[in-house]
Amino acid sequence: MKLRSLLSFLAITATLLLAIAGGSLYWILSQSPLPLLQGGVNREPAAAVFVNKQAPIMLSLLVKPEQLEGFAQFSAAPGNRRRSRKELKDVEKSLLANTGLNYDAEIRPWLGNEITLAVTSLDYDRNRNNGTKPGYLLAVQAKDKELAKEYLQLSYSEEAIAGSSDLILEDYKGVKLLFKRPRRAVVNTNFLASAVVSDFVLFANDITVLREAINNIQVSDLNLKFAQSYQDALKTIPAPRIGLAYANLPALSAWIANSAAPETPEAKQSLTISLSLESRGLVAKTGLIGVSGEMPDRPALAEPVGALAYVPSDSIFSAAGTDLQQFSTQIESGLDAGSPLQQLLKRGISSLEEPLGIDLTETVFSWVQGEYSIAAVPTLKKTDPDWIFVAEKIPGAESEAAIAYLDEVAKAQGYNVETLPLLNSSVTAWTKLTTTSANNQSLAQLETLVRGVHLNVEKYTLFATSVEAMSKGISAAREPLIDSEKFQQAIAALPKQNDGYFYLDWNQAEPLIEQKVPAIRVVEFAIKPILDNLRSLTLSSQGSISGIERSTAYFNLGSR
Repeated sequence: MKLRSLLSFLAITATLLLAIAGGSLYWILSQSPLPLLQGGVNREPAAAVFVNKQAPIMLSLLVKPEQLEGFAQFSAAPGNRRRSRKELKDVEKSLLANTGLNYDAEIRPWLGNEITLAVTSLDYDRNRNNGTKPGYLLAVQAKDKELAKEYLQLSYSEEAIAGSSDLILEDYKGVKLLFKRPRRAVVNTNFLASAVVSDFVLFANDITVLREAINNIQVSDLNLKFAQSYQDALKTIPAPRIGLAYANLPALSAWIANSAAPETPEAKQSLTISLSLESRGLVAKTGLIGVSGEMPDRPALAEPVGALAYVPSDSIFSAAGTDLQQFSTQIESGLDAGSPLQQLLKRGISSLEEPLGIDLTETVFSWVQGEYSIAAVPTLKKTDPDWIFVAEKIPGAESEAAIAYLDEVAKAQGYNVETLPLLNSSVTAWTKLTTTSANNQSLAQLETLVRGVHLNVEKYTLFATSVEAMSKGISAAREPLIDSEKFQQAIAALPKQNDGYFYLDWNQAEPLIEQKVPAIRVVEFAIKPILDNLRSLTLSSQGSISGIERSTAYFNLGSR
């Protein structure tokens, strides 16, 4: 089953380009003269001509795995090259596990500079009576087309001898298509059809998908390469790059739900992601098309907001920016109500609203029109982190009335609103006496439950979910996150002008995420090489160009 093993390897390679690239980038030195140090290559996925412009998703790796390996080896300090090579070899072994393939002997001789994997259609036969049949296309560039043909012929011959399938040869619009007819009538997810077109070897899970790929080449209006939205997005994300991803968001959502059609077919929303190399990590630049609402053309900030001064350096997570009210409105109106992202945001907000029975949009977001920051901080006693929220008080925003209203809500929920001394300040706390039984004994003990704490300091209002967290916020001025070396490294590759930051300390966040979202372990296994070296993830947005929302993500990689 060599051919099936080859296809599994190539498909996984395309989807795991982050893992291949990120295995050992911590050891890359900035003085390396290699071309990849510039971030990657100056080209787009050539295989986009085979992909329909309505396709749910396309992923492309635009450099060879050995190019990345050579880049890491050349750039690593002499003492670290052994580790660098081992990490990249571990990636190769994990991809080739149980395939029986030898990459150096069987694949490297003909593999070119691009591997593209796409979900080309939601239901390729458009027959509602036989279930949903997504179309899958794998396009592999061959630097030696004849070697690729020889390998394919040998692989097909071995499968034919094994009696695994019947082979059919078809001439379609001047292209020879080879199709393996399965012996059982099932929904095919394996790649059964292949063709060599120019310098690309194409594989598909059905000959119908392959025919449509040929049609897309011959009619430019059909393929993704010449789609206006795709080209517009690429103009906002300049090269160089090592990989590119494109997603038609309504169709992608339908594919994830195993639906034959998007719920909102009239919606025109797409996301383009370009991945490039940096000396200490990976940078992903994105272009989002189709978000409604008034979006600013220029970034709001030229430097980090002052509200970050109250975020402790040991924070697990932090987000900061300006005008939370406007940001909330943009998210609410710009994303379709049925989209997965919108649903995820709503669930997250609900988890914060339910304990006190409040509407955050009405009671908090409405008056936070200046700077803001929010942070999750570790605790000594609890598994879950505490939270700190900092909001700038803007004249006319009625912040004092809003805070007084929150105090009244707390009273209605049975909490006492009282003033307490804390670090030379007076804070307002929402407290309640509760009884507990220690060590399963009958003797009850009184404990004070603190639901929230708030404080006015300078031009900001601070909120915290515990006295301990408020103490950290007050003391953060001596060692704030914004002045820490790890945060400065995390924002070094991001544009100076932006709309704020989203920062995640992965070393601290990983165990919490695994606890809350067990399914994340499957993803972690798939991209283990990058997560083994991931120190932090930072996101920022940079306004819009011609209606295309731009943002940048930085994966800061390093040893644990």
